[in-house]
Amino acid sequence: MRENQSKVREMLETMARNGWRVTEQRRTLAQIFADHEGYLSPKDVYDQMSIRYPSMSLDTVYRNLRMLSEMGVLEHFYFMDGGLKFKENCTAHHHHHLICVNCEKTLPFDYCPMDQGLELPGNYKVLRHRFEVYGICETCQRQQNEEPVE
Repeated sequence: MRENQSKVREMLETMARNGWRVTEQRRTLAQIFADHEGYLSPKDVYDQMSIRYPSMSLDTVYRNLRMLSEMGVLEHFYFMDGGLKFKENCTAHHHHHLICVNCEKTLPFDYCPMDQGLELPGNYKVLRHRFEVYGICETCQRQQNEEPVE
């Protein structure tokens, strides 16, 4: 519980540093992500927010999620079957992700291709980057191998 409150505080401080007014709705939004381990679609977030704030629109949720992602509070991933989903950003250190396309489990890994001295065209200045590898996790592979063939 204490860890979740720390996550909420960090998210709210980031919002304030970026010039956002910290409203009760934004506190609730931060709490939703601090309390949830996995990924949430905009619809998942809307469903939770609309219980407490019935007049909130799905468009407002999308806009807030996009802006929170841009400021680094949330990470967004695009799942081939599940569409766009968001998760609290893990800011402890720079890392990337292996993402299971079956169960959506995500594993961090520290390898960064940007550390290999990539030569980018056009004197391109990189501001931030993400590297994601999509595949099937060990657990899902095992389950697939155990399924009987008809």
